Amino acid sequence: MRIGELADRAGTTTRALRYYESLGLLPPAGRTANGYRSYGDEHVRLLEQIRTLQDFGFGLEETRPFVECLRAGHSAGDTCADSLAVYRRKLAELDACVDRLRSVREQVAAQLARAELAAAAAGEPMCELAPPTERTTTP
Repeated sequence: MRIGELADRAGTTTRALRYYESLGLLPPAGRTANGYRSYGDEHVRLLEQIRTLQDFGFGLEETRPFVECLRAGHSAGDTCADSLAVYRRKLAELDACVDRLRSVREQVAAQLARAELAAAAAGEPMCELAPPTERTTTP
């Protein structure tokens, strides 16, 4: 298949495919008699792996061990030790992010509770912002 067809099947662009090739994530395409790049099912499989991992938030370099695992003949890109190590690092990264978000949420909830208590103690109704006044323009 030609590069445009591969890009359509993989849900990406021809520019991205050339970039992946330049990084060594995709093996070089074969060439037809008239010089067009010719891609096969292996390219589709590698691209599906790259795109899936990117959808999960993995960077391109993080996809390399998975691609290399597939290129080595394994049936899945995540059956090699290097791929598993990337999964572990990503999970640790995600756990740290979740912990930070949990902490921020607790801080915001505490701030909200303090603000509501202060408003109730002052006997003031909850303030609503008044809509902006209409401006009239004079010619």
